Parts: sequence; C-alpha cells; structure tokens
Amino acid sequence: MEYVHFHNGDTMPVFGLGTWDLRGDTCVNIVAAAIEQGYTLIDTARMYGNEKEVGRGIRKAGHSRSDLFITTKIFNPDTTYEKTKRAIEDSLKNLGLDYIDLLLIHEPYASSLDMYEAMKEARQEGLVRHIGISNFSQREYTNFVRKCGVIPAVNQVESHVYYVKENLQRAMASYGTVMQAWAPFTEGQRPIFSEPILKDIASDHGKTTGQIALKYLIQRRIPTIAKTSRVERLNENLALFDFMLTADEMSAIHTLDEGKSLFGWYE
Repeated sequence: MEYVHFHNGDTMPVFGLGTWDLRGDTCVNIVAAAIEQGYTLIDTARMYGNEKEVGRGIRKAGHSRSDLFITTKIFNPDTTYEKTKRAIEDSLKNLGLDYIDLLLIHEPYASSLDMYEAMKEARQEGLVRHIGISNFSQREYTNFVRKCGVIPAVNQVESHVYYVKENLQRAMASYGTVMQAWAPFTEGQRPIFSEPILKDIASDHGKTTGQIALKYLIQRRIPTIAKTSRVERLNENLALFDFMLTADEMSAIHTLDEGKSLFGWYE
C-alpha cells in the first residue's frame, strides 16, 4: 500500500473500500473480506445507514485497530454544533470504536463552521484523529478554509477520468488539504469499463480497465475509495501497485476529462 501525507505529517492509505449502498450481511462480509485481503482504509457515512454493519465487519476481520483507517461523515439533520457532538458519539457507538480516523462534513451546509467547531473539540479529546469536509467546490472550500481555524485534512469529492478536478486539487494543496476521490468508476453514469483508451492501456499492462481508471487517479496523487459488493473484485481493485502508467498513457487518459460533474455537484 502507498500513502499520502497530511499537513501534520500523518498518513492515509491512497486506496480504500467505499461502502455506499452496502447493507446487511453483504456489508459485514465485504468489509471483513476487504480487511483480510489487505485493505486498511474503510469509508462509510451516517447517510449510508450502515455504520453498525461496517463495525461488525471490522470486528469479524479481527485485525489490530491501529492498522486500520476508518472514515465516516456527518450529514443533515445533524448540522448544528450540539447535534454534531451527539452524532460523533453515536457514530463511535455504531462502529464500536474508541476513535474515528477521519471525520468529514458530508456536504456544504450553511452551518458547516458550527459543525466543524464540534469536530475540532472531538479531535482535541482524542475521539477523532483527523477532520475534513466532503463535496465542497473550490469556492466553497476557499470560503471555508479562511474561517475554520484548522485546515481540513481532506476534501472528498467526485473524481474520475471524466472529471479529474485538477484545479481543485492544486488549490487545496496550497493550503495543505488532500483531495480524495469518490465514484472512480462513475457509479454507472458512464460505460467506463468499455472506454477504448482505458481498454487499450489495460491490454498493454495485462490489467483491467477498472485498474487503469484507479491507477490514473492514484498516480496523480489522488487517494481513492471504490465500492464493490463482490469479494472477487476486492483483490482486483487493490492490485494497483505493481505497475506504472507512462507519461504518454497518462496524457491519453487526460483527454477524457470533460471538466464537469456527472452527478450535478459543484455547479
């Protein structure tokens, strides 16, 4: 596994398991299988309604807590200072953890700064190791970072070969915030697995188109989470660190970038 460095010197795995839309025993078993196959970053959210199942999967795998990096996110209606404090306690209980590695505000809210105050206190108390945001546009990020007091460790946003968001990544890096990608496979919005440019490059490397799509982001130093409900896909998605894309291949993939969201975010 490779890692990115936060502005305080701590690290985060560049690749992990996303759990959006995973439910019940499927979620439990996928999380456990992922950890057993070498995943250390597991991403969930209160919005997903599966924190308890993610926690069960972590316990089923039985690996050392210190080896794992667990992310969750707070969303509406927990958008006040007091509600955020309660949400943090509830997430810890749901996950069965003493601390959360990365806690994010799930999307921009009018009261995001109030939420962040509660998150900063939780970090000081050792309940959370790192705090950040999610789905903030460049304008929203810039406005937030001027007032928040503690630089967000991460802004988790939509990013894939069709919408890389390199301007946002560059702008945040100047402050010390890491851009992390969700929807690297576009969540069905595009037939990415049959994209000709990716297929040709995959053939040259003996890899799958999915692996090339993930490697492109990671090679651009964009840590990425990818969801799967199939155990056999876990190892495939993780097999990203035994090859490198050439400069020409990176340039070819870059031509796919359309510069706009596939989900209506950031408009």
